[in-house]
Amino acid sequence: MAERPRPGLQYLTPAAQLRADRLPRRLVQLFVGLSLFGASLAMMVRGALGLAPWDVLHLGVAQQVDLSLGTVVVLTSLVLLLLWIPLREMPGLGTIANAVWVGVALDLTLPVLPDTENLPVRIALMVGGVVLNGLAGALYIGAQLGPGPRDGLMTGLARRTGRSLRVVRTSIEVTVLGLGWLLGGVVGVGTLLYAAGVGPLVQLFLPYTVVRVTPRRSDRPR
Repeated sequence: MAERPRPGLQYLTPAAQLRADRLPRRLVQLFVGLSLFGASLAMMVRGALGLAPWDVLHLGVAQQVDLSLGTVVVLTSLVLLLLWIPLREMPGLGTIANAVWVGVALDLTLPVLPDTENLPVRIALMVGGVVLNGLAGALYIGAQLGPGPRDGLMTGLARRTGRSLRVVRTSIEVTVLGLGWLLGGVVGVGTLLYAAGVGPLVQLFLPYTVVRVTPRRSDRPR
């Protein structure tokens, strides 16, 4: 049996990410991944069977203010980037693109999808949304152009507090889930499916989506 390909993710500074080779290919993959990520969120919204924790919060906020769901996603991302400053996290091009384009793609996709009470269709949208989200996450991570705003908050807090990534991520997601639920966000079986499935799905797809790059000699760890 052939050996399964291994991820080739590297730690690169924002400048090194842009100086590394295969940049055009990585930029295309980044925006394909972010577009599909926004589309996957729209699928779960239309499924109406529960959202990812952050999207429970986004929907809850959107229901309280006169803004589209995608706009709330963008504004939340920008606020999170401000929180990166005291954590001394450095955003890459992919981070900024993530903060803006996911919300845009979400708002562009929502009008195209059916708003239906048909349960089989809603289940298909929910399951398809989770699977597509895993693939989309692997695509934009594999482009090696910087983490998303929420990922950077998690890693920054873990580094500052000395806690494990698992503890920090769980704490953040439980907090935003509870706040989003109080604001009227949709919690359900889709929330549980996302929590249990998206990590393994990203891990499944990632070996096939990582763009292997060669950093410049001056950018390599010493």
